[in-house]
Amino acid sequence: MKKIIKHIKFRRRRESATNYKKRFGMVKGGMTRVIFRKSNSMILGQVVKYSEKGDIVEARADSRELAKMKWPGRANRATAYLTGYLLGKKLGAKGKSEEYILDIGLNSPIKNSLSFVFAKGCKDAGMNIRGTFEIKDEVYNYSDVSYATSLKKNKAQFEKQYSKYIKEGHDPESLGKLFNDTKKALADMKA
Repeated sequence: MKKIIKHIKFRRRRESATNYKKRFGMVKGGMTRVIFRKSNSMILGQVVKYSEKGDIVEARADSRELAKMKWPGRANRATAYLTGYLLGKKLGAKGKSEEYILDIGLNSPIKNSLSFVFAKGCKDAGMNIRGTFEIKDEVYNYSDVSYATSLKKNKAQFEKQYSKYIKEGHDPESLGKLFNDTKKALADMKA
């Protein structure tokens, strides 16, 4: 009688939380990883260095921290950019001297996606991330408020689209100014 041996995958692989083959390739490269993760309500970024005893988190930033600067954090491109910028500012001079690799986890590498907008924010803050992230400002910046202005004609649609912003006391037409003010506050921040 033959014995049947069943191979059980790691728990995080079964849950589709970690791609171990991809992670092993990054760790084998010896570079520090800039990790991007997104949930329905927030953006999370970490700078992680591999250690045999367990990964060491050197810096961490999430979109909820932007609330201190009055930015209404959501899981959108502008928030992803500002969270990446915040992470880069937290690292300070160390971020400029060391080279990093972007770890987007199980997210698909799609042009202008949140992960690459996040990486652009990190690069603009001075981090040296391997790769080219050429993303136009209008992808993540609220400089073009014509959509909010045009939508304002249809009051029901406008209130549905921007209900959370309005509830928190933000004017959707002034998000561009708020974005620039938040970015300036982050630029003036010391590591």
